[in-house]
Amino acid sequence: MNDQALREPTLLILTAIADAPRHGYAIAQEVEKISQGRTRMRTGTLYGALERLLEQELIAVHEEEVVDGRMRRSYALAPRGREVLAAEAARIARTAQEATRRLGLGHGTVTA
Repeated sequence: MNDQALREPTLLILTAIADAPRHGYAIAQEVEKISQGRTRMRTGTLYGALERLLEQELIAVHEEEVVDGRMRRSYALAPRGREVLAAEAARIARTAQEATRRLGLGHGTVTA
């Protein structure tokens, strides 16, 4: 990965599995929760993104099992994914801190 900012869907997926492995449906639910309902991932979009993230070695298959005759995978953050997510979180925090400073919101000064 390069120094470019992560696209929001990628950021949300990596965040969704940062604390625990999850299967696709649970990832979609977490993405919606983390984004406060702004982002709903359609099945095709989600699984396409998961395949891309697997290829980039940002995530890994944690477990595979057959449920009701269908293969169900759970995904976990790979070590490289953890590094990328940590760097992105730090970048976002620095940007938010600078925006807060420039708005004068950091020292108890609130403007409308």
